[in-house]
Amino acid sequence: MSVNGEAIRVPNIPHLRCHKCGEGLFTLQDAEMMRLGAFAIYRRTRGLLSIAEIRAIRERYSLTQAELARLLRLGGNTVSRWEAGRNVQSAAMDVLLRLIRDLPGSLEYLRHHAA
Repeated sequence: MSVNGEAIRVPNIPHLRCHKCGEGLFTLQDAEMMRLGAFAIYRRTRGLLSIAEIRAIRERYSLTQAELARLLRLGGNTVSRWEAGRNVQSAAMDVLLRLIRDLPGSLEYLRHHAA
């Protein structure tokens, strides 16, 4: 599985294999497990915040996903995609999220400067 252009191997995903060409065949559920697993491995190996940690930051400040996206100058559904595991935040966004979490006053700064 590829995440941000990097091949990520996700162990223990059940699948069938074509005996002629060796191609793996996945059910939709197994393919989803592989995708979510690849994103989790990618986050963990790069030290990025987890889905739960991103959600906790947002909920700590009673922000909707759209409000947090606007403060970070992102597309309206980006935070939703992070929290649903459909996408992975960049290292730069990870740093901004950590600043909101760890640095008092950073959220007010963003509120003042957000477009």
